[in-house]
Amino acid sequence: MKTITVDTDLHCQGCVDRVTPILDGDNQIKSWEVDLEPSVKKLTVSGDNISSVHINQLLHEAGYSILNNEKAGFWNDLKLWNRASFNTLNCLIGCSIGDFGMVFFLQAYYPSTPMVWQMVLAIIAGLCTSILLETVILKSRESFGWRLALKTAFGMSFISMVGMELAMTSTDFMITGGKAAFDDPMYWFALVPALVVGFITPLPYNYYKLKKYNKACH
Repeated sequence: MKTITVDTDLHCQGCVDRVTPILDGDNQIKSWEVDLEPSVKKLTVSGDNISSVHINQLLHEAGYSILNNEKAGFWNDLKLWNRASFNTLNCLIGCSIGDFGMVFFLQAYYPSTPMVWQMVLAIIAGLCTSILLETVILKSRESFGWRLALKTAFGMSFISMVGMELAMTSTDFMITGGKAAFDDPMYWFALVPALVVGFITPLPYNYYKLKKYNKACH
């Protein structure tokens, strides 16, 4: 019997749960385990006539793979870019709900609020809604407890969220002067570049976290 240990892009117990039926159902594998302690999760497989190629094929069925940084290059992992983009998009949705919602609220009911405070309150609201959305995703998708989901969302996404909020708010302010004139087409036009900049700004950071530390919220 042969034993192989490989680095993978698995990152949490939810990932392990997804690959479990695939690995358990392969007749060449006698036993396997995932070490979730190191930053790069290691999969150890024992069985007859197994190979890293075969293991990689099985992982691919669940949407994962064996890491091979030397061949791929640090910034050239397309699959990881896709995953980082998905995580960033979730963050963007959460930030946008609070950010633009606060702007609408202040402009509708407290239009005399100083511009500095409008920006500060919009950023705070965006951070809160983004953390809340990340927490719900972790709770539902990864089956985390509420406390662990909140702690994970805050710890792993906060820097990304702050960068996103600052980028979105600054872009919107530069285009519109910070005024939410709902009847002005320029205001709605400004939403597009603000969202694009908000998405692009934290994306390299989120990719870096995934590649170097294999850390993500979902």
